[in-house]
Amino acid sequence: MIEVKELRRSFGPVVAVDGISFSVEKGQVLGLLGPNGAGKSTAMRMLACFLRPDSGTATICGYDIQQNPIEIRKSIGYLAENVPAYNEMTVGSFLDFVCDAREIKGKARKKALDRIVPMCSIESVYHQTIETLSKGYKRRVGLAQALIHDPGVLILDEPTDGLDPNQKHEIRKLINKMAKDKCIIISTHILEEVEAVCSRTIIIAKGKILVDSTPEELKEKYQCSLDAVFRRITKNGKQLNGE
Repeated sequence: MIEVKELRRSFGPVVAVDGISFSVEKGQVLGLLGPNGAGKSTAMRMLACFLRPDSGTATICGYDIQQNPIEIRKSIGYLAENVPAYNEMTVGSFLDFVCDAREIKGKARKKALDRIVPMCSIESVYHQTIETLSKGYKRRVGLAQALIHDPGVLILDEPTDGLDPNQKHEIRKLINKMAKDKCIIISTHILEEVEAVCSRTIIIAKGKILVDSTPEELKEKYQCSLDAVFRRITKNGKQLNGE
């Protein structure tokens, strides 16, 4: 459902994403794993059509990110690293606004809200303004807006950032529940999260893909924990295919 080909993006002299290629199918949860500044968020912003690539391209659900950005935005759910929201709105009015933008009306809107509010555990803050919410609740509201139209493709940038351990557990359970019916990309630097939800892992550093494998295969190949594998690969900064 997602096909990425030689995607590249620079900011002045800094190459943030350097010719990456990969594909993700329905039923897969791909973890984009890397140190801070590796290029994960930039790659996801390009896939979500918030940034144009300098070169290369990608297709999502058959649509090209440069030629069909509107269709892609309709097809995906995107949780940004820093979720944009209107602080003066209540959670309920913000989700109504998202429904308006996505043309979810009438009975379909009620059904969507009845599904997503308990799913993201935001009942208790539904009538609060967003500016009064903790970081964890803001994250959950951001997740709710990404899921409200039940998209087939999810692009989630640090989905559990700011959540306490119990909240992280619930969000990971939710991702695992959705995984069989959706194509999901998750950006994270939390190795525990990769092992909990990802069926496949790409390790990226300095804008380049160093490894494309599964957490289990990596631990088996290098005979060590995923944490040790990550340190070894990102410290060397070299592609280790066939090593």
